[in-house]
Amino acid sequence: MRVLLILSVLLLGACQGVPVMPELPVQADSEAILDLRSGKALTPEELVVRLSQAPRVIVGEQHDHPEHHALQLWLLQAMATQRAQGSLLLEMLTPDQQPRVDSLRQRRVTQGLPDDLPGALAWSPGWDWALYGPIVRYALFQPYPLLAANLDSSEVRTIYRQAPTLSGERSNAASVRNELLQQVRDSHCGLLPESQMPAMLAVQQQRDRRMAERLLAAPTPALLFAGAFHARKDVGVPAHLQDLGASNGAVVLMLAQKGAQVSAQSADYVWYSARLPEKDYCAEMR
Repeated sequence: MRVLLILSVLLLGACQGVPVMPELPVQADSEAILDLRSGKALTPEELVVRLSQAPRVIVGEQHDHPEHHALQLWLLQAMATQRAQGSLLLEMLTPDQQPRVDSLRQRRVTQGLPDDLPGALAWSPGWDWALYGPIVRYALFQPYPLLAANLDSSEVRTIYRQAPTLSGERSNAASVRNELLQQVRDSHCGLLPESQMPAMLAVQQQRDRRMAERLLAAPTPALLFAGAFHARKDVGVPAHLQDLGASNGAVVLMLAQKGAQVSAQSADYVWYSARLPEKDYCAEMR
């Protein structure tokens, strides 16, 4: 119920043209937002000013954390008060959904959005619509494009069968590959055989490469919402941006649970949110 109230307040603020800061418990902490390079604590307004100066911003999220999505919507609204937004990219959208997104944006003014918006978008049930819906609905009514940043399932299957050559010194570094391999093992609770690891790594890195390519091609200032590992400067999309010749890369804001360790190597800024109750995902997978 508290999350629904937060999202309702955010949407009301958008209608009034004034972004309203969501009432999150972690705001009572004076160090909820940190500049990881200097260690300085920032206010939400100071963070917005800094992010608004960058041509490309990546926001890393925990997919199932409601507060992260409330903050993303607020950031999208607040940054628009500083300068015109160029585009929003979502890991949760794939290229085969892009025509649906574009069609809905064209019809929204005269016909509005359909009652079954997830159905109209062919939204994947793997992404909780209750969390992502407010962001998508808001973005569809904006003058800038909402863009797919991920791979189609058919592309994933092709990569899994035979991985394409990945160019670039940064993304092919042993430290990057080893870190991602461990993340794949951990995220699958050690249940995958080692023989599948190279293919899983290839899919992860090709997702990162696609997001980097889409971010470079998107109208600026561009904003990408993606999972935390995709967002990481040391192993994710920013490494691929450098391999693609984007010397200034992107500014990374990591949304993380309070108590998590986020370093200056993986992000420029961190915004700590409330810690969710522990959940044994591995037990569910087993």
